[in-house]
Amino acid sequence: MTPLAAVDAWLAELADQRRLSPHTLSNYRRDLGKLLAAAAEIPLAGLQVHHVRRFVAQLHGQGLGGRSLARLLSAWRGFFGWLGERGLIKANPCDGIRPPKSPRLLPKALSVDETARLLAPSDDDEPVQVARDLAMFELFYSSGLRLSELVALDCEALDSIVHEGEVRVLGKRNKLRLVPVGSKAREALTAWSAVRGELAKPDEKALFVGQRGARISPRLVEARLVRRAVLLGLPTHVHPHMLRHSFASHVLQSSGDLRAVQEMLGHASIASTQVYTHLDFQHLAKVYDAAHPRAKAK
Repeated sequence: MTPLAAVDAWLAELADQRRLSPHTLSNYRRDLGKLLAAAAEIPLAGLQVHHVRRFVAQLHGQGLGGRSLARLLSAWRGFFGWLGERGLIKANPCDGIRPPKSPRLLPKALSVDETARLLAPSDDDEPVQVARDLAMFELFYSSGLRLSELVALDCEALDSIVHEGEVRVLGKRNKLRLVPVGSKAREALTAWSAVRGELAKPDEKALFVGQRGARISPRLVEARLVRRAVLLGLPTHVHPHMLRHSFASHVLQSSGDLRAVQEMLGHASIASTQVYTHLDFQHLAKVYDAAHPRAKAK
């Protein structure tokens, strides 16, 4: 089996058995492409730990950061593990290799006031698209959905959203979760459902559709959000994941319930959710700096 054929076979198995998203599989393919390029002169069965260390060092020297290298090593380790299970290599050359550490960047979130501005009704020459956009963005912020989860919603989700105040989404690793939906999002979705037929094809089951009447693409959602933020004069580049971050940080600031935020976000580990405790501290620090008489001392 050629190296490229082995990569194709592994990715096909991941897609079939673990149901990884196309985006994740594309990242794995790109990371494994770096491996095959670096090891062009060495057979996969001949790769050893010192080879992989050198490859990682070279990529780090080219500007690849710690988080990117960690993801890359995860892909390589998984691929070599798969080869080992089939007797194609004797040992995993990635075992024991750790990526260089890099500072953990906190996710950016909008303030409550900025979020309110973003979600405020506005006049526009595209009222149907504006109704759709407002429904999407309200649902993002109300329930902390991932972009892939939002675009995958079908019209059958409307009944439970509008009447029961909850949305059922299929997240990573095919994990199903139920998330509350706030009143503003329910109102926006009701308004969108009333005009959806003006855009959607008659047999289209997707809840959110694009100009051609078919399921909306993630790129169009991103573009519409950027457009709305620019029109409203928001001071930062707004993207769908920022609304998810804003949801998490605002709920945590109000409730302090980290476990509940973890469940609503669909994080497998609470360690992934704990980053929002740092956001919460930032909020407290800003209040302190603004209010404490000694905070302004030079």
